[in-house]
Amino acid sequence: MSLQDVTDSLLEHLGRPGWQALEDDWVAGRIGARECMSKQVALLDGDVDALHRVLDAVRIDPAFVRFVAQAERLGIPLSIVSDGLDYGIARILARHGLHHLPIIANRLLRTDAGEWRMASPHARPDCPSGTCKCAVMAQQPPERATLLIGDGRSDFCLAGKADLVFAKDGLLRHCRANGIAHCAITGFDDAIALLPDLAVPATAAVSFPLPVTQRA
Repeated sequence: MSLQDVTDSLLEHLGRPGWQALEDDWVAGRIGARECMSKQVALLDGDVDALHRVLDAVRIDPAFVRFVAQAERLGIPLSIVSDGLDYGIARILARHGLHHLPIIANRLLRTDAGEWRMASPHARPDCPSGTCKCAVMAQQPPERATLLIGDGRSDFCLAGKADLVFAKDGLLRHCRANGIAHCAITGFDDAIALLPDLAVPATAAVSFPLPVTQRA
């Protein structure tokens, strides 16, 4: 959905020293995504207005709004399933008139002392992500096909279980390397073109697109 990593944008503008070292540990595999993000969020230094200034500068794929409209015309229910932060996603969606989309993601919380914290209500003990996308899919009605649209590491496990996969960037490389059936896309324009060809109605789990070192 976004053209930049929202969490990294927040950290670059508002993060106290130490967030990049946590990022390096995550990239190297020394810590999981949930631990990394939880500790990084605790390093955010700014009030709500500062947070909004960063979020309001985030650009999304120009075709995403049209993709949502097309999916709704075809009767395909959409959910944003992300290992990012719910508050940021909701703010960005609302700016584009998409506040009605369900969001399943980590929760961004602010303490009475003005500190930022992250909660992960969709985590699982055996999954390093803050949002276990496989667990989210398992809660869907079994008769409903699942379409995954994603580009990052937290999509890897779900890609092997979803009925349909639209993949780009890191997820595309993972699907190719592991023989996972998929449709390659470069953005939501490609996804729009593919939607009418879906053989059965699907629930679409749209991951929040991030750059090369994806969390979601």
